[in-house]
Amino acid sequence: MDADVIVVGGGLAGLACALRLQREGLRPLVLEAADRAGGRIATDVRDGFLLDRGFQVLQTWYPAAQRLLDYEALDLRPFYPGALVRIGDAFHRVSDIWRRPAQLPEMLVSPVGTLGDKLRLLALRRRALKGDLADLYARPEQPAPALLGELGFSERIQTRFFRPFFAGVFFEPELEVSSRAFEFVFRAFALGDTALPAGGMAQIPLQLASRLAPATLRTGQRVARLEADGVRLADDTRLRARATVLATDGAAAAGLLGHEPTATRGTTCFYFAAPEAPFAGPYLVLNATGEGPINSLLCPSNLSAHYAPAGQALVCVNVFGARHNPDALETAVRRQLRDWYGEHVDVWQRLAVYRLPQALPVQHAGVTAPQGPMRVGEQLWVCGELAAPPSIHWALASGDDTGADVSRGLRTGSSPGPRPRTAA
Repeated sequence: MDADVIVVGGGLAGLACALRLQREGLRPLVLEAADRAGGRIATDVRDGFLLDRGFQVLQTWYPAAQRLLDYEALDLRPFYPGALVRIGDAFHRVSDIWRRPAQLPEMLVSPVGTLGDKLRLLALRRRALKGDLADLYARPEQPAPALLGELGFSERIQTRFFRPFFAGVFFEPELEVSSRAFEFVFRAFALGDTALPAGGMAQIPLQLASRLAPATLRTGQRVARLEADGVRLADDTRLRARATVLATDGAAAAGLLGHEPTATRGTTCFYFAAPEAPFAGPYLVLNATGEGPINSLLCPSNLSAHYAPAGQALVCVNVFGARHNPDALETAVRRQLRDWYGEHVDVWQRLAVYRLPQALPVQHAGVTAPQGPMRVGEQLWVCGELAAPPSIHWALASGDDTGADVSRGLRTGSSPGPRPRTAA
């Protein structure tokens, strides 16, 4: 045997699974097709700038992240609890008044919504925080805009806040996502910080990978086929193990299982080097004008100086979809940026553009919390994106729970029997 357990995929779910197996006294082998661990979470270094691959953040409330990550070592840098929203020709600050109560007068006169809308936020907050996650995911499901309408929110606040803010989380321009997914994300924003590790988002998988025993993680190893007692690599190498865990992204997992891939949503992310940031403070900027390609904008170097060389700033601009011509899209983005910030943007230098057509699976209907690990064969388990909703929390939780289940299965020699959970 080459290992006790082969874990296919070195993203967060695969790393969490391998760490749990290691803690249980087993010898895992993680096979990652890319040249580094992390899956979708990656940070590139270019000309002294740190470029996260797409808009990625950590919600510090995530229970699994609190259990499995060392927040102090990550040196987390939080965003302001709220946003700067572009409405008409001006920016307006939106604040979470439960965390910034001093901003209540400012919020009461903000044009982002009506006074009634601001009072209804309390009811939404109470609803999203009620019960545990099992309760949340068991609620009747409907599209998020229908829930907001049912709760009495005006079209104004939906257009000026909910849609640009939360649509940017799901990469769904009209926020046509499950109300369960929406409430999960709302709970995360309400109960914790939205943060970046000081050294880039890649520090999260790097921290996990650093805890694995030497030679546990092998990069550049693409699995071509699952076999009864292991896997076959693209170069025809055969690796054997007592059990296998499939922890890749949804498309790759579906391919190895012979299923149709799940639908995804895409995003395009531009990075610019600027002599100075266009605004001060750790803010996310939202476009609520209904015009132009920009959905959101942030300056990671406002949160952490590690993101940019001394004397420069890093600007990140996010756009829905990933099928644009990048040069034509940049022209439109720059036009909108110039309208917002003036001629200063003319000297910004494009560092990179990331087109990510499979940034996230769609979360329309049928979103549920995992009902236990997904065992799909005698010695085959699935964790991560195909077994749980997409988020850092669910990736870590799914991997950790699956590692525990594999360990129990190997200790007892139990066979799966009836399996209510199957890969979609």
